[in-house]
Amino acid sequence: MGIVPLAKALELAQEYDLDLVEVAANARPPVCKLMDYGKFKYESAMKAREARKNQAHTVIKEMKLRPKIDPHDYDTKKGHVVRFLKQGDKVKITIMFRGREQSRPELGYRLLQRLAEDVQDLGFVESNPKQDGRNMIMVLGPHKKKTEAMAEARQAQEARKAEAKANPGKSQNAADAEAEPAEEPAEA
Repeated sequence: MGIVPLAKALELAQEYDLDLVEVAANARPPVCKLMDYGKFKYESAMKAREARKNQAHTVIKEMKLRPKIDPHDYDTKKGHVVRFLKQGDKVKITIMFRGREQSRPELGYRLLQRLAEDVQDLGFVESNPKQDGRNMIMVLGPHKKKTEAMAEARQAQEARKAEAKANPGKSQNAADAEAEPAEEPAEA
């Protein structure tokens, strides 16, 4: 628009039912803009909210094991580690040694190596196993970033909602059972 006197700028703002907003006060002459200031504040607040929503908080989850762990317990703990890595979180695995176990740190080292091999498709060893007093610690990092994992989870949730809207009144289990009819037993 060019250089305009203040009175004329205010008159233009009233004519178009807009606000006269000062953009650069230190410039000579000061730079102003005609805009709907309430709408501008709302849009900037929504952009900030969206940015916070997509922001990733790095969380380190911890899983504690013992060197003499039962295979079923190991599988359960491994399942938790897998879930954490799928969510995009780092996992700190701690092997706790007690009594005579402290004289056999290679048992803990082998257990950590086994766990690292079992979850290598989801994560990588960020810090190698190291002895820290009575404990041996290893940190696993996810291959996926937290934001990617959050986006995938959001898409899966939206797909479930769409499926629920497509089949109102049915639970997910009922919809699955209907999709795959069970074989009827043969009469003897």
